[in-house]
Amino acid sequence: MNFISDTPGKVGGGVLLALLGAGIPALVGAALDSHVGEPYQETRLYFGTERPGGRDPVAEQEFMRFLDREITPAFPEGLTLQDGHGQWQRDGKVIREASYEVVLLYPEKEADERSARIERIRQAYEDQYQQDSVGRSDDKVTAEF
Repeated sequence: MNFISDTPGKVGGGVLLALLGAGIPALVGAALDSHVGEPYQETRLYFGTERPGGRDPVAEQEFMRFLDREITPAFPEGLTLQDGHGQWQRDGKVIREASYEVVLLYPEKEADERSARIERIRQAYEDQYQQDSVGRSDDKVTAEF
């Protein structure tokens, strides 16, 4: 089979379509079926810093002590801490606050036991710093260390 192109240096349309048709499914399949890593659970916790009644917000040093005292012992293998900027609306007024996001990764087979640790951490922060809530999101991922 011969493919001819009138434009030097360019592949004929038929060849291009054939290459794309063969290559795209393989690339998509590889991207969707990654066998890198083991099944893990990822939990993200969102800690606000504003306190009710006009009290000073939770200071960075206070949060770092909480991190060292409550979170790190429950997840000694490590975590990721990120600074954030929270925002919501109350009574028509936009409220903005500094916040912290903590990312935890742990083996999926330990999800039930780790979830109990996470709930204790959330409750401790809410109680100690008069917070309405500590946000939580969970996702299944694969990870390798």
